[in-house]
Amino acid sequence: MVERSVKTRAHLVGGFAGGLASALTLQPLDLLKTRIQQSKDITLWSAIKQVDSIKGLWRGTLASSIRTSVGSALYLSSLNLMRTALASSRKAGSSLGRSSKLPQLSMYENLLAGVLARGLVGYITMPVTVLKVRYESTLYQYRSLGEATKDIYVKEGVRGFFRGFGPTCLRDAPYAGLYVLLYERSKVVVPKLLPKTVISYDPQGNYSTYTSTFVNALSAIFSASLATTITAPFDTIKTRMQLEPTKFTSFLRTTVVISKEENILQLFSGLSMRLARKALSAGIAWGIYEELIKKFM
Repeated sequence: MVERSVKTRAHLVGGFAGGLASALTLQPLDLLKTRIQQSKDITLWSAIKQVDSIKGLWRGTLASSIRTSVGSALYLSSLNLMRTALASSRKAGSSLGRSSKLPQLSMYENLLAGVLARGLVGYITMPVTVLKVRYESTLYQYRSLGEATKDIYVKEGVRGFFRGFGPTCLRDAPYAGLYVLLYERSKVVVPKLLPKTVISYDPQGNYSTYTSTFVNALSAIFSASLATTITAPFDTIKTRMQLEPTKFTSFLRTTVVISKEENILQLFSGLSMRLARKALSAGIAWGIYEELIKKFM
């Protein structure tokens, strides 16, 4: 019981640290993505010009940091519990020549674990997600998170804090499932593609910290890029529903309005910003997470 508690704490700490680091570093990309998605008339350049100072690029950092750090901690610890349960029935394999100490599962098990863990945590952190998006947008001039919370509650009630959960779940659950599947596979393939001069080992025969961090970060960047592109339309729909709830009242209506009144390609608006953020975020968060797990375990 004590050992399990220590391991769970390790995943919580690793996820929190990785999520916080990526949120603080990459908030400008998240802010620009939100503003590009709020209207078809906003381009990257016009979104940048709307920012009144360098400090303004970090608007919404508190909400984003809470969501990403706590969300990552809950997600990665939940994911590990699910993956450990799925892997418990089989014989443990050797960790030699691997960049990770995480459980090894089949392709479908990785997909299932990612979907379930992300869907659960996405619901728990949904109120913070809504606050983050509203605070980053130029459609609302909130001066604090307290003001934003009060305004949403008064005008929309508790339901307002879960606005856009449907498309958020359709974005995050498949994204997480695809990501975990691709990430685990990439950790096997990437070392085979790297020059032998890059690969080094510690005295126990495991990859060195440098090699495992490099392999895990590259695998995370590739996996996040592909999964992000596939799930991009759901992100745009989610953002519109959260910013203009009276106009975009449902997932289907939002999809139809964007496709008919604007352009179907508008469903991919902000992709470049989200792609850059998700890829770099995954590289930072998972690189830190994997190495911290090794230290704790």
